[in-house]
Amino acid sequence: MSTKIITHDDCLDHVNPQGHPEQVVRLEYVLMALAPLGLETVSAPLAPDDDLLRCHPQSHITALRAAAPQEGWSRLDADTHMSPGTLTAALRAAGGAIRAVDMVMSGEAGNVFVATRPPGHHCERETPMGFCFFGNVALAAKHALEHHGLSRVAIVDFDVHHGNGTQDLVEGDGRIFFASTHQMPLYPGTGHAHETGGYGNVLNCPLPDGAGSAAFRAVMEAEVLPAVERFAPEFVFISAGFDAHVDDPLAGMNLTEDDFSWITQRLCDLAAKHCKGRVVSCLEGGYDLEALAASAAAHVSILKEQTHG
Repeated sequence: MSTKIITHDDCLDHVNPQGHPEQVVRLEYVLMALAPLGLETVSAPLAPDDDLLRCHPQSHITALRAAAPQEGWSRLDADTHMSPGTLTAALRAAGGAIRAVDMVMSGEAGNVFVATRPPGHHCERETPMGFCFFGNVALAAKHALEHHGLSRVAIVDFDVHHGNGTQDLVEGDGRIFFASTHQMPLYPGTGHAHETGGYGNVLNCPLPDGAGSAAFRAVMEAEVLPAVERFAPEFVFISAGFDAHVDDPLAGMNLTEDDFSWITQRLCDLAAKHCKGRVVSCLEGGYDLEALAASAAAHVSILKEQTHG
């Protein structure tokens, strides 16, 4: 079994206004950086409503369809815009995450990196926000549980911004353990340590501006990794945001590619121990193009090592 990449050209048709940090070129840079790894690329399908309804009510889907513009942009909030290609791109991003689960569960892939946009971890049950329209990684996690019959899955989010959407979609579901490291204070203002979910299935580990590698690795070693170990998941999901990089313009956690490689390896080790190496990673943030590209390549290189030896 090998590492696969899921993506789709439709994800390049989600166009934000000039000056917006979440631009088309982000995905172009990621795909160029991954090309030398020689991994097979698979097309992301469109997520059908039945899959979206595992996390979002029909009213959310209907509202997004109604907001989709024929030209120009519709603005859902200060940061979140729809262009004519946005809805299709968002359906590809959600569908790609779900398809990745099927590929890993069937043995078609050992692990998968979902290189799509828009990202997903800020989208709440009925609220698109923070550049996000559907909860991609939460949808994938619930697909693993409800379509493939698994009992326990874990999501680890190391994006520099708290995954408020993922938390909203999974808190209270004892089948899903969600852990997030993130800078605080920072958008969206959630993710305090006291936010633990209805069943204690949420672990938030906020870090201060300028925290750096030592603090990030320490909280992963002391809190996140032991909690995932205790949960013993049957599938590991990663919300892979690379905006905690030292060069990123939107935050200041000061991590490097080595930190992303390190945490990827640690999560793969846990997956190898508990769930036959099952890992699906979904691209989230990262807004310095060179840093994003290098970090994504470092992350996927570790995934590849798990399946190629």
